[in-house]
Amino acid sequence: MKNRFGMLVLGLGSLVVAGYAAAQATAEKKAPAAATPTAEIGKPAPDFKLKDTDGKEHTLSSLKGKVVVLEWTNHTCPFVVYHQGEARTMQKSFETFKGKDVVWLAIDSSYYCEEKKAGIQQWIKDKGINYPILLDASGQTGKAYGAKTTPHMFVIDKNGVLAYAGAIDDNPRKDKTNPRNYVIEAVNAALAGETVQTASTDPYGCSVKYKQ
Repeated sequence: MKNRFGMLVLGLGSLVVAGYAAAQATAEKKAPAAATPTAEIGKPAPDFKLKDTDGKEHTLSSLKGKVVVLEWTNHTCPFVVYHQGEARTMQKSFETFKGKDVVWLAIDSSYYCEEKKAGIQQWIKDKGINYPILLDASGQTGKAYGAKTTPHMFVIDKNGVLAYAGAIDDNPRKDKTNPRNYVIEAVNAALAGETVQTASTDPYGCSVKYKQ
């Protein structure tokens, strides 16, 4: 009798362990580990393939030989409204490099950006933005770069190496008359083949609205 009881206890214990293991395996499948950013100053920037609001495809690999500026954006964010609207920081910075080997691309990694495409297109028209806004609804590109805020800026040199990551300027409170523009500094250094002196700063703005 004792042997039968012992066997029954062992059997129940095995079932519990097996059930726990199965539950753990299921949980791991449902909640995969968060993607780790692969963008790192001084190393090749992650490639991407994204379409803009007009359906044109853009890849970083096709831009070798040019300095590339990436601007994470969301036209509903107050900081973006300020920098692309009232202050026109982005447009003015872009115009600074007119005629030079510089490509400026904005990326919207908001999970709802595809649904808001018409609004983004109207925003581009209303604000006189002369560079494309790429749609990254999956958030894959944003997470690869570790984009945290809108705006969050990245400058990639002619060899495809990440040269700068951080804020557009040193004016998060919008109270400076002549703020220091980190992106202009970084692009000028990259064009001259020089090392960017301030290669990293803390970005400021709204959080990127990634798909959960």
